[in-house]
Amino acid sequence: MPRTTRSPIVTVAKKVCPAVITIVVSKDVSRVEGFYFVPLGDQQTMVPKINNAPEKTKVGGGSGFIISPNGYIFTCAHVVDDIDASYTAIVDPEHKYECQVLAKDPMIDVAILKVDAKNLPSLDLGDSSAIQLGEEVLAVGNPMGEFDDTLSAGIVSGLSRKITAYGGSQMHETSLRGLIQTDAAINPGNSGGPLVNMKSQAIGINTAMVMGAQNLGFAIPIDYAKKMLEEVNKYGKIKRPFMGIRYVILNPEISQANKLPVDYGALIVRETFGEPAVVKGSAADLAGLKEYDIVLEFDGQKISRERLLTDILQDCQVGDDIAMTVLRDGKILKLQIRLLEKKSC
Repeated sequence: MPRTTRSPIVTVAKKVCPAVITIVVSKDVSRVEGFYFVPLGDQQTMVPKINNAPEKTKVGGGSGFIISPNGYIFTCAHVVDDIDASYTAIVDPEHKYECQVLAKDPMIDVAILKVDAKNLPSLDLGDSSAIQLGEEVLAVGNPMGEFDDTLSAGIVSGLSRKITAYGGSQMHETSLRGLIQTDAAINPGNSGGPLVNMKSQAIGINTAMVMGAQNLGFAIPIDYAKKMLEEVNKYGKIKRPFMGIRYVILNPEISQANKLPVDYGALIVRETFGEPAVVKGSAADLAGLKEYDIVLEFDGQKISRERLLTDILQDCQVGDDIAMTVLRDGKILKLQIRLLEKKSC
């Protein structure tokens, strides 16, 4: 009988899967040791008995992939966003390592981890700027933290996508742009795993799926993560510009409800019972921005739902002097801001 020709996916899987890991999120939490009943009116209510002695418990997880034999790892920032948690990389059942979070950037949803190990299997990094629409890709990860080395085949079905994602321990809202869209299935727990091409190179980091839709997943271009790694190697951290304001992006509905004179821009305002709208000593504070100012333009670009302030900031560098158009008490002001460095882990 003639030999059956194997799919090239088999070859890619053999190269890629050993470098894809599970990241376990653990935290000290109180233990429930049974229940007791207390009277509540004419009913009995069950109340848990809590042992306040903390116990290390798994509270979440995700995927990641090793990018160097000495233990550097890429994953998503929302997988490791809890500063009170500890993280363990499971390479295989016999090899588990405590992770150090070297850097994370929620603006692009990328984190760099490090484990103390050598001679680890690792992935080569591709060039996400060279991706072609329709190119064959594989999404690899460990969905649900249980199904190791799960592969989903598909194509690149879109480029430079922009979405609003919700994730992390606090389900924060994040605007992500420049994403790779793929019809390869990305499931819960796949976040942080690689999107690879048929050369077995990582060209993206799986980050999000659209709930209720089929074959609609997104990955962060690997070039974003490569640039971040360069900064960590050069400076020991990532360098990002930081304004130091809390704000709401205006639209016609918000403006009409609050009787504002414009329906676009960034309204500087604190959250309910939150921290000050302008961080003391920040770039915004030094530039003279105040609460209830509306930043209409930043670096000559109109701020709107289509062009967010965070989008513009991603194209800026620490130390840049940026012109702003600001509306304050009905008057247009022209201000200048020098961007300072964002503090990060």
